[in-house]
This record gives sequence, C-alpha cells and structure tokens, in this order.
Amino acid sequence: MVRARDIDDLPKNAANYTALTPLWFLQRAAQVHPTRNSLIHGSRRYTWQQTYHRCRQFASALSNRSIGLAKTVLLFLIPFSLFAVNYIFVFKE
Repeated sequence: MVRARDIDDLPKNAANYTALTPLWFLQRAAQVHPTRNSLIHGSRRYTWQQTYHRCRQFASALSNRSIGLAKTVLLFLIPFSLFAVNYIFVFKE
C-alpha cells in the first residue's frame, strides 16, 4: 500500500516552493499593475510602479551609506502615513 504524502513532506525546490516576501509582492505588483493605485492618502495617489521605485530609491540610499543586512535603522514615522507604508517594504527583504 502506498502512503499518501502531504505537500509539506516534499523537499523544497524551484518547482514546488518559492519564498513570498513583501519585496517580491511589491515587485510583482509593479510588473503586473504598474498604473493601478497602490496608495491613496487624501489627494495624493501613488501607483504600484511609483511605490516600487520609491522603495528601491530608499534602499539604494541606505546601501550607499553602507547600511545593509544586519544593520539597525531607526525611523521616526507618523503612524499610518505613506512613508511608513513605503519603508515597510524596504526593510522586509
């Protein structure tokens, strides 16, 4: 008799497993829906492409200052602001 295998028993490889990080989600949303709104705050609107670009710019600025993996960064942000949403993606890779 053949024992049924759960998908969790399979070894992870490119065919059956991909880590879904917030950065992957942001990049994919920018590719698939570049002109759709990602953030709306009052009269300000940002598309997925703009949000992705802003996050990449900030990550690049940190990298240019030798701030990378395993470094601690403190940001003072207004809760629920557009900046807070953008920078969540920067630090989740």
